[in-house]
Amino acid sequence: MSNLGYFGIVCLLLFILLISLLTSASIGAVHIPTHDLLHAALRDRALTETQSTILLSIRLPRVLASAIVGAALAASGLMFQGLFRNPMADPYIIGASGGAAVGACVGIIFLSQLTFFGFSSTALLAFVGAVLTMTVVYSLARVRGRTNGVTLLLAGFAVGTMLSNSTYLLQLLDPNSSSGTRIVAAWLHGTISVPGWRQLAITFVLFFLALIACYPLMRRLNTLALGDEYAQQLGVRVEATRIAIIITGSWLTALAVSLGGLISFAGLIIPHVIRLLLGPDNVRLLPVTVISGAIFLVIADTLARSIVAPSELPVGILMVFLGGPFFLYLLRKRKKEYAL
Repeated sequence: MSNLGYFGIVCLLLFILLISLLTSASIGAVHIPTHDLLHAALRDRALTETQSTILLSIRLPRVLASAIVGAALAASGLMFQGLFRNPMADPYIIGASGGAAVGACVGIIFLSQLTFFGFSSTALLAFVGAVLTMTVVYSLARVRGRTNGVTLLLAGFAVGTMLSNSTYLLQLLDPNSSSGTRIVAAWLHGTISVPGWRQLAITFVLFFLALIACYPLMRRLNTLALGDEYAQQLGVRVEATRIAIIITGSWLTALAVSLGGLISFAGLIIPHVIRLLLGPDNVRLLPVTVISGAIFLVIADTLARSIVAPSELPVGILMVFLGGPFFLYLLRKRKKEYAL
C-alpha cells in the first residue's frame, strides 16, 4: 500500500471516530441531537442548561473514557501479539487483569471514600495492582538474565488466575456487602466509569506518553519477528526490548483497566483484524489499531447502554458475546498448529 493510501485510511478512521464520538454523546435517556452538538461545538447555538449539564458532566467524559480504553487495549494487544508472535495474545495475557481486579476490590471495599488528583481509590489501586503483578510475573519468568515467552505466559496465567479468584475472599470481608459486592461485580464485568475531567486529562496524558514510547518499540518488534539471533546481529538488545514492551503494554492495560474495569477480547479482535488487512509492519499498524480500537469500544459501549435501556448492560458482557466466537474462530483456524 502506498503512503498516500495509508494516509487516506488514517484520515477516514479519524473521521469515523469523530462521528462515533458525536453519535454516542447524543444517545441516552435524554436525547441530544447530533446537529445541536455540532452547532454548540461551532458556537452557533448554545445547548440548554439541562443538555449542557448532561453532556459535560456525564455523557462526554464517559464517551472519551471509552475511546481511551479501547485505544489502550488495542495498542497493548498489538504489542503482545507481536512479542509472542501469537494472534491469540491479548493485554491480559501476563496476568495484569488479576492484579488490577484485586487492587480495585481493595479500593471499592475498604477505601471507597479516598480520592487523589481526581482519581478514585478504585482506579488508582487497579493501576497499582496491574503494574505490581506485571513486575512479579516478569521476575518469576526471568531465568539467568533472560525471559522465555512460554514461561512468561504460564507465569502470567497462574498469577492472574490466583489473583482474580482471590477477589471473592475480599468480597466476603466487605463490611457493607450489599453495595460493595454489586460495585465489584459490575467492575469485574467491565463497566466504563464516568471520570472527572481532571482524571480524564491525566489518563490521556499517560496514554499519550505510552504511545510515544510505543513507536520505537514497533520498529524493534519488526526486527524481532525475524528471530532473536538475527535481531541481535542487527544490534537490537532483545532482552531490553522485551522488558520495554512488557512495561509499556502493561502500562496501557493498567490505564484501560483503571477506567473501564475488566473488558475482555477488545485487545484481541482489533489488532488481529488490522494485521490481516494491512500486513505485518507494526509501525504502520499502530496508528490504525489505536484509532480502530477507540471506534470499536465507543460503539460497543453505546450499544451496551442502549440495548436494554433504561437498564445498562456492562460493556464487558457484550464483548464476551462478540469476542468469544471470534476467539473460537481463531482457535479452529489454527488448531492444526497445536496438534500433537
